[in-house]
Amino acid sequence: MAKNNANGIDAGAAPEAPAFTPTIHLILQGKGGVGKSVVASWLAEFLIGRGQPVRCIDGDPVNRSLAQIKALNVEKLDLLNQEGIVVRARYDQLVDRFVKEEAVFVVDSGATAFLPFWTFMVEADVIATLRSAGRRVYIHIPISGGEMLNDTLLGFKTLAETAADKSLVVWINEHFGQVTRDGKTFDQMQVFLDNREKVLASIGIPERAADTFGENVRRMRERKLTFQEAIYPSLEFYLVEKSRLFRVRSELFEQLEQTPFA
Repeated sequence: MAKNNANGIDAGAAPEAPAFTPTIHLILQGKGGVGKSVVASWLAEFLIGRGQPVRCIDGDPVNRSLAQIKALNVEKLDLLNQEGIVVRARYDQLVDRFVKEEAVFVVDSGATAFLPFWTFMVEADVIATLRSAGRRVYIHIPISGGEMLNDTLLGFKTLAETAADKSLVVWINEHFGQVTRDGKTFDQMQVFLDNREKVLASIGIPERAADTFGENVRRMRERKLTFQEAIYPSLEFYLVEKSRLFRVRSELFEQLEQTPFA
């Protein structure tokens, strides 16, 4: 049965069995510092926990945040030439891997590479090519509150205008403030209503007490740890801190369980 999660968007029916299908997850957003690496790492950890053969790739040519999490065995994608310019032709080899390898890819594309990467995908009709090769493709888009809201909504609009139906996964990140405008939540905003057929699901990262939950997550991220590392073998967190992280992970993963790619 379909289930509504963050901001009331229908997440679709949960899969009846965790069957593996080669899949590509692209984390894209034109604004830096909005949680792309957080989304990528938490998504990867969830998929690994489901027994899927995950390949993590850090495609941010400036800030290699995802690659710093050693437990995820992240590969670095070299995109810059000697002049520091993104060479889009270097995406060709990556797309080839998407088709040839029986794996689940999680690709963190930095803000610097956002437009070059997406224009590359659109110009070559890459998503249609991948789907015809039997690959599923999902675009994950963080929407952050506070001062970042307008920029992240613009990033969503840019992707939605050229994305395929039911290919977008929106992550409502309230770490920087509530994702609301004029009293409207994201699912009530015109930018969503104009593109609702493009959205497959939404995942909520709710605002929590900054001095407890927020501080524990911050330290976990600062130490480049997965939830698994922070909660179980770690001696760096007190019991109650681990309990908070366990709750954050459980609530996040419960939402992801409702998606078709679980």
